[in-house]
Amino acid sequence: MTTNRELTYLDYNASAPLREESLFALQEAYKAAGNASSIHSSGRRARAIIEDARHKIADLIEGNPANVIFTSGASEANVTALSPTWLKNGEPYILTQVFVSSIEHPSVNAGGRFSAQNVQSIPVDEDGRVVVSELRSMLEKLGEDETVLVSVMAANSETGVLQPLQEIGVLVEDMGHILHVDAVQMAGKEPLSMAKIGCNSMSISSHKMGGPQGVGVLVLGKGDFRPIPLLTGGGQESWRRAGTENTAGIAGFAVAAAQSTDPDERARVCGLRDHLEERLYEISPDAVIFGKNVSRLGNTTCFAVEGISAETALINFDLFGVAVSSGSACSSGKVGASHVLLAMGVSESLARGAIRVSLGWATTKDDVEHFLGAWVKIYKRMKLTQKG
Repeated sequence: MTTNRELTYLDYNASAPLREESLFALQEAYKAAGNASSIHSSGRRARAIIEDARHKIADLIEGNPANVIFTSGASEANVTALSPTWLKNGEPYILTQVFVSSIEHPSVNAGGRFSAQNVQSIPVDEDGRVVVSELRSMLEKLGEDETVLVSVMAANSETGVLQPLQEIGVLVEDMGHILHVDAVQMAGKEPLSMAKIGCNSMSISSHKMGGPQGVGVLVLGKGDFRPIPLLTGGGQESWRRAGTENTAGIAGFAVAAAQSTDPDERARVCGLRDHLEERLYEISPDAVIFGKNVSRLGNTTCFAVEGISAETALINFDLFGVAVSSGSACSSGKVGASHVLLAMGVSESLARGAIRVSLGWATTKDDVEHFLGAWVKIYKRMKLTQKG
C-alpha cells in the first residue's frame, strides 16, 4: 500500500509547514547575538526586529502595534487573557466569571485562571455557530455588580466555521462586559479586523500561518486595559510578559504574517478546497461535511461517513502517504468523539468518524488529487467491510 511518493501534508490547521522566507528570517536572526533589552548595537538590532514585527502583526488584524505582546504561543496568550483580574488605568478590575463557547480550544475551555465553578459554556447551533440570543440571555441574568469575560474563537479549527464576531462584539460591549477572541485559525486565512470586532484582546499563533512554532501574540484593544501578567519578574513587553523575547521566532512570525495577507494565495487555496469537496461527494455520496451551510475558512473540510472509523481511516491515509487528522485526538493517540461536533448535536458514532483536511500555502492540486485517490481506495474497502 505504501508508495515512494513524498508525504502529502494536509494538516495545516494543526501546524503549517514553515515558509522558506520565514526560515531565512529565522536563520539570519540566529546568526546575530543580542538581547533586545541591551542598549549596545546588537541589542538595538534585536529590538528593531521585534518592533518591526509588532507592526506587521498589527497590520494583519488592524490592531495597534503598541498593544502587541509576544508570548510563547496562543495557549499562553489565551491563559493570560482569561484572568479574573484585569488592570484598568493601573487599577484592578475584577471579572466574576468567564463565558466560553462550547467549541473552544482546550486552552480556553479550561477557563484559564478562573476557577472551574466560574466557567460557563455558551451553546452553539447545529452549524457550530454561537447562539447569540443564548449569550444575551446569560448576560442578562447577571447581577448589576457582575462583569464577565466572554471568550469566543474566530474560526473553529476542526470545522472551519466562522463565528458572528461583530454581532457578539457589539452585544458584549453594549452590556458592559469584556470580549477575548482566539483568532489562531482565522488570522492569515481570512480578512480579520480587531477594530471592527471591538474585542478587548485577541490571540494569534505563528505556526498556523507558516511561521515557526513556539511564538504567538496577545493583542490588546483600545485604552489602558489589560489582564494582569501571567509571567512576571521582568520588564520585557512593557512589563506585560516577563522573559527574554524569542527574537528569531518573532522575525519568522513577522514574515509569515506579511505573506499570509496575499488574496491570490487565499483564493487559490479556497479553490482547491472546493474541488476537493466536489470530488468527495462524487466518491462518497453519503459523506457529511460539517458546517457546509455557513461561512467557513476557505482551507478546511471536516467530514465523516457513518460506520467508517476515523482511527482506521487515518491509519490507511498514513500508509498511502497522506497526513490528515481526526476531528479530535486524545492524548493517548486514540481518536475520540470531537467535543466540537457533539456540541453541534452530531451523533457520537458519526463524530467518531470525523476526518479533517486542511490546506495551505504549499498545497498543490496534485496533493488534493493524491488525497482523493487514497480516499477512493479507503472508502471502497471500508464500505465493503461494512457489508461483509
